[in-house]
Amino acid sequence: MIFVTGATGLVGSHLVSRLLKNNVKVRALRRPDSDLGLLQKVISRDHVHPDQMFDEIEWVTGNILDYYSLEAALEKVHTVYHCAAIVSFEGTDKSKMLENNILGTANMVNAALHQGVEAFCYVSSIAALGRATVGMKVTEKTMWKNSDRNTVYAQSKHEAEKEVWRGIAEGLPAVIVNPSIVLGAGNWTNGSAAIIHTVNNGLKFYTKGINGFVDVKDLTKVMILLVQKKLFGERFIVSAADVSYQQLFEWIAAWLKVEGPKIYANRVMSKIAWRWFALRKLLSGKQALITRETAKTAHSKNYYPADKLISHTGFNFKPLQQSINEITAIYRDENS
Repeated sequence: MIFVTGATGLVGSHLVSRLLKNNVKVRALRRPDSDLGLLQKVISRDHVHPDQMFDEIEWVTGNILDYYSLEAALEKVHTVYHCAAIVSFEGTDKSKMLENNILGTANMVNAALHQGVEAFCYVSSIAALGRATVGMKVTEKTMWKNSDRNTVYAQSKHEAEKEVWRGIAEGLPAVIVNPSIVLGAGNWTNGSAAIIHTVNNGLKFYTKGINGFVDVKDLTKVMILLVQKKLFGERFIVSAADVSYQQLFEWIAAWLKVEGPKIYANRVMSKIAWRWFALRKLLSGKQALITRETAKTAHSKNYYPADKLISHTGFNFKPLQQSINEITAIYRDENS
């Protein structure tokens, strides 16, 4: 039995769909109020008989903050994929995100140790890696430094990783993946999938920041591969390519056949933008498209080579332009 947390999110839903395609038994954790819509969509795209495949999932209602429910959920489980996390760059989510991402991961590690699972894969983030000197490459060995360049999300994932390393020291057969920004067909109004929707609706501004990106389907392939190869006690950057936000937006606009952003948003404009969105949220309650943290990171130039992963596994990433083509095609089909 394979156990998956975060099965209703972008990474978790694609992972569950791939595991079902591999004809393995999947048990998944969900909260009582979880929206299963994304998972159902992903399965419907991937399978000939989606309803039948969805019914194959064994659901456990619970929460990663409830340790004792996790002990019961992991009975007769041999492999755990811990994908659940809160991803937010809103200051109001700080306490909730820190608790969920750190304590929730500690609970998962402890329950996995208690039940003696044979494999544990933790989905971390490139955000949990140390920041190299501007313009230099970040690798799995880059040391973490406390800095105002680190977001609260990054801090939460760094601390959560420490819980996994603690579990490894206590005998947990675990591997950590550090994906870059994950692109995939998801909920089009939030997360990374919202980039597609925003460009389609006429995004006017771009920045010259550079970041790593990876297709969610590649990420799930890598996660399963690393477990199969039993590459435990290691962390791996999972990133297909480093590109500028400007280039990414241009590719998306080209595939959608809409005009791409033409106005360069410098740092001053970005500061004005996040303050305007913060005021709008205060007055109307609408989610801020730009926050203080995202405005800062949008100008950073970061490079994340996946050399270690490739040397250990020989994995070939899908070209990023092909990923964007496939994702935008799904967006057009679902929003035409």
